Amino acid sequence: MQLNKNYWEERYQKNETGWDVGEISTPLKEYIDQLTDKSTKILIPGAGNSYELEYLISQGFTNVFVLDYAQSPLDNIQKRIPSFPKDHLICADFFEHHDSYELILEQTFFCALDPSLRKDYAQKMQSLLQPNGKIAGLLFQFPLTEVGPPFGGSKEEYINLFQKDFTIKTLETAINSIKPRLEKELFFIFTKK
Repeated sequence: MQLNKNYWEERYQKNETGWDVGEISTPLKEYIDQLTDKSTKILIPGAGNSYELEYLISQGFTNVFVLDYAQSPLDNIQKRIPSFPKDHLICADFFEHHDSYELILEQTFFCALDPSLRKDYAQKMQSLLQPNGKIAGLLFQFPLTEVGPPFGGSKEEYINLFQKDFTIKTLETAINSIKPRLEKELFFIFTKK
């Protein structure tokens, strides 16, 4: 199975979006609530329907970009938020995207990638972040199998993957996950070295 643009577009077309909880997840909401600079340049990769974007806008953030491989979720965002700048909706391959951000929010993107791309993901995140930029969000903690997405992982794996290019500020079991994901999510904040 190829986890390519067509695969993801088909999932949206068939409404096979089990990862979509219909609202921002509590850990990300509570993290965003602590951010004070509303002009922070933020990227949400693999954004899907991006309830995180909707929440950021409602809180006054003005410099948010969303990126997805599939066009359908970006169209959904445009319908829900017609005033959102079209040039902040990026339909592209994350690994081919070039820009610079202060903060990147992770919500079910990493776990949707083929595990063979994890080193590439870490390197790409590092290259997209400005000096002292941060990546924050959620990573799944359940055994990594060949069946997915979603693909799992462990705290140890994530430390090994990110510690070269990032300072690990936080990497702990999320205490405020939604019920189906309780004990299965790690909340993290990594700062670019």
